[in-house]
Amino acid sequence: MLAVLVGLQGAGKTTFRIRVFPRDSVVVSKDLFPRSARNKQGRQLRMVAEALERGSSVVVDNTNPSPLEWAPLIAAGRAHGARVVAYWFPPDVPGALARNAARQGRERVPEAGFFDTLRRLRRPGRSDGFDAVWEVRVDGRGGFDVRPADGTGEAGGRGAARGGDGW
Repeated sequence: MLAVLVGLQGAGKTTFRIRVFPRDSVVVSKDLFPRSARNKQGRQLRMVAEALERGSSVVVDNTNPSPLEWAPLIAAGRAHGARVVAYWFPPDVPGALARNAARQGRERVPEAGFFDTLRRLRRPGRSDGFDAVWEVRVDGRGGFDVRPADGTGEAGGRGAARGGDGW
């Protein structure tokens, strides 16, 4: 299984990942690379491929705002026979900006970067090559509401409690 998180900085992706996905899932995030790391996209794809080759489930915890970012991930998943699932965090600009402003140090994203991501952000769909797409929203009570996006998940989705389809 390859899970691709898609959403703005401050959307709740990392909190969702920590709370929902099994601890033995391999987490790949460019945020965990050193700032000086070169070719972060290539490094990310190598890490995803290596984990899938070992039979591990992988969660890619980045903004992944458009097909430019997610298409190579889908291709890597397909090359290793993995089910590829998107978790879409629809933009909540005021909420994401507030959460981003509360971050400290390197974790805080400059507003220019935030708005650049917003400009590029696209809703993923099955037509992009995903096996399923789940919509994830902060529920206002410290949790998440997870539902199939446009019927792309499976009926009776297990979303809120167990991370959606496949987990």
